Amino acid sequence: MSDLFKKAISLGVGLTIVSKEKVEKVVEELVKRGELAPSESKALVDRLVERGEEERGVFKSAVHEQVERVLKELKIPVQSDVAELEARIAVLERRVAELEGSPSPEETLPETRTD
Repeated sequence: MSDLFKKAISLGVGLTIVSKEKVEKVVEELVKRGELAPSESKALVDRLVERGEEERGVFKSAVHEQVERVLKELKIPVQSDVAELEARIAVLERRVAELEGSPSPEETLPETRTD
């Protein structure tokens, strides 16, 4: 596992665990101990929560990129690859049906009733 991936996991887990309520509780404790002015507490909470959201976004992007890279290395098809192959198969099925003079697979599907 790459260092970037390990760091991203560690960072993401840490930030995911810290909720707004926990941040507020820590800031409230700082105010009680006199280490932070009450007038500064809301701004600090807002900054910390905003920073947490930014970090979660970075973490999500890093994990997404890493997963895509691993899937590509393993040659695992993604949804767009499967959709493209399904479309190609449908075209080929229609062409075969035309050549054989039989109805295409879509034409032979039973109708669904909507009673």
